[in-house]
Amino acid sequence: MTSLLLHRRDMDFLLHDWLGADAFADRQTVDAILDLSEKLAVEAFLPHYKLADVEEPRLGADGQVHICPAIGEALAEYAQVGLFAAGFDEDRGGLGLPYLVCAASFAWFAAANVATAAYPMLTVANARLITTFGTEAQFEAFARPQIEGRWFGTMCLSEPQAGSSLADVRTRAVADGADALGNRYRLTGNKMWISGGDQDVSDNIVHLVLAKIPDADGVLPEGRAGISLFIVPKQLPDGARNDVTVAGLNHKMGYRGTANCLLNFGEAGGATGWIVGEPGQGLRQMFLMMNEARIGVGIGAAALGYRSYLLSARYARERLQGRAVGTRSGPPAAIIEHPDVRAMLLQQKSYVEGALALCLYCARLVDTAAGNSDDEALLGLLTPVAKTWPSEHGLAANDIAIQIHGGYGYTRDFDVEQLWRDNRLNPIHEGTTGIQGIDLVGRKILSDGSGLPVLALRLLQTCKAAAAIPELAHHGAALSDAWHRVTGTIDALRGCEAGAAFDNATAFLRAFGHVVMAWLWLDQAVAAAGLDRAGPDCDFADGKLHACRFFFECELPRALTLLTFVASRSNVASGVPARIF
Repeated sequence: MTSLLLHRRDMDFLLHDWLGADAFADRQTVDAILDLSEKLAVEAFLPHYKLADVEEPRLGADGQVHICPAIGEALAEYAQVGLFAAGFDEDRGGLGLPYLVCAASFAWFAAANVATAAYPMLTVANARLITTFGTEAQFEAFARPQIEGRWFGTMCLSEPQAGSSLADVRTRAVADGADALGNRYRLTGNKMWISGGDQDVSDNIVHLVLAKIPDADGVLPEGRAGISLFIVPKQLPDGARNDVTVAGLNHKMGYRGTANCLLNFGEAGGATGWIVGEPGQGLRQMFLMMNEARIGVGIGAAALGYRSYLLSARYARERLQGRAVGTRSGPPAAIIEHPDVRAMLLQQKSYVEGALALCLYCARLVDTAAGNSDDEALLGLLTPVAKTWPSEHGLAANDIAIQIHGGYGYTRDFDVEQLWRDNRLNPIHEGTTGIQGIDLVGRKILSDGSGLPVLALRLLQTCKAAAAIPELAHHGAALSDAWHRVTGTIDALRGCEAGAAFDNATAFLRAFGHVVMAWLWLDQAVAAAGLDRAGPDCDFADGKLHACRFFFECELPRALTLLTFVASRSNVASGVPARIF
């Protein structure tokens, strides 16, 4: 089928021609999953895209959150075909598909209706965490129903007073004995911004809650080391309602179909929860879900931008306005004939196809990291980029889509307005751009750095491959020079005084992300140059090569400017007194 959600030929290229998905699953299976995903996304998720934006979640007098019924119907179909279970081992009730294929499948649903797709994204990640770190009894009681799609899951991290500063969470967990499910606790506190925190379409909701265990004097430990992780279901195993209540709903500009809640734990004395693993291991465990969610947010952002690009291209072909450049008479021309519009479309294409490529490359690393330390290190290095670059540039593609649509673009009659609103949340979801910059500079480069030589080797291998292709050789040379600029900037960061390296961490993340994207575009171009350009793939391959050229000529120079700024160790922001604002 042909839809305006994603470009199927591009998806096939990324999976088969570029990333070698055949090494993880046979092509027939992969293609069947993609066919199913596109069909179900179009038939079950897309029809209520606008409806769920209008029929927002509401809190009933009984304390129950009610969401658009069409969301529940779509997710029931998603569960029926086994997509909740797709990425789990067969002995866990799954289909045993690699994460790469699951990520590609999810992209179709995010493009069709990201608010509805958020429920399975969180549920799958929740179940994976319990499967990884929980006991067998916890898996059977709490993960298996999510894998079957009967229960949904959440991640409860943020609190009103703490936000993203998880070291400052104050939710407390007091020991309350033990049972067949493990060590039991009573939790009191509240959590804010909980996506899927309550709804009326699943049989139960499994909350994964970060909390601290007080000492004998009732004092909570300070810092991150004292954080533990607890499974807190909405309904207890005996069917009774747990002490979890919805204090209110957050009404968002986008993702409106995803119920976003303020949850209170323990209003009636304490919510029952079971600890996962040992005390103090909560944040380490939660990073498994957080990192999966970061890649998931990146995929969603890429997909929203991609859909807006395809809608823009269609509109530009159909919209007649003005005359072709150099003529004053004759019939009106389609706006795609105007160079400015083609430039905007090419910019969109370079952003959205690049963003999707980045996320799927990281998804492939998830599949290979378990047995490969190099891939594990590279995945860690690229995860903040995979979350941030698609979130910012997918959104930029949405913005361009509105511009191409002109006055129609900011009306609710066209989807590009809602796509922009939905995507505007993603630079904040799962850690803001600034947080990702600190993670990249602090943890992934200055504290560890093990991913850098892996990236350097693969990037320079791409440069070498490009050198053998005349139309790409100069791009390879430019990328090699850009990488040397990156390493020089890192040396400058290492030479900073304590704390000063973080002054321009966001600028470094943006520059680093652009260089990574240049690498992935060149790597795709090398693969595209090998396609049969005398046959039906001619236009597709040329499109990849033109987008690569655009990125190198128009986008990569921006990274070099930012790298110069970061290497200067400017304190233009940190040195400004707060009183001037």
